[in-house]
Amino acid sequence: MKGQHMASDPTAGGAPADMPVDPDNLDIPPRPETAAEWQRLVEQLQAEKADLQDKQLRALAEAQNVRRRAQQDVEKERKFGVERFARDVLSVADNFGRALSALPSDLGALDPALRNVIVGIQATDRELQSVLERHGVTRIESLGKPFNAEFHQAMMEVENPDVPSGTVVQELIPGYLIAGRLLRAAMVAVSKGGPPLSHSASPSASNEN
Repeated sequence: MKGQHMASDPTAGGAPADMPVDPDNLDIPPRPETAAEWQRLVEQLQAEKADLQDKQLRALAEAQNVRRRAQQDVEKERKFGVERFARDVLSVADNFGRALSALPSDLGALDPALRNVIVGIQATDRELQSVLERHGVTRIESLGKPFNAEFHQAMMEVENPDVPSGTVVQELIPGYLIAGRLLRAAMVAVSKGGPPLSHSASPSASNEN
């Protein structure tokens, strides 16, 4: 009859019908029946728990190692970058040092305009040294110190019977440390022909700030 509704069919229109759940297909362990079976189940669960905890601790330790290695790589790259930059800046400091060492000792005899230029160069050199020190770059004090191969590179020997042998008597190119580590060795002239160095003389060439 027209207008009569047909009973709804859950499979109409191609829609999949709900499949009944078959309990025989589920991987459900049988319920323990005896105390011994309960004990075995508890021991199995405890073993699985311990295994999961061990895996979690290993995963956390590995994550910490990865993070620590990444931090070390970043820090190493930062230090190397600073060292490369510092070495480049040292060439500027060397040029200032050579210019200042060529100046006459009596600046008062110079023309005032030239004297003002020299004073400005001296001030710039002091500022450059201050900037280097603020970034951990310090100059090695070499003159009068015992020669130390860790900080010095001997370029020549100077005969001087009045100075203990092995003493730095001339600094050709200054050396520098960065954060206590050698950045560039000082190129020096070392005395010979004098008395031996005293055993109490300190071989350290680093700055004492």
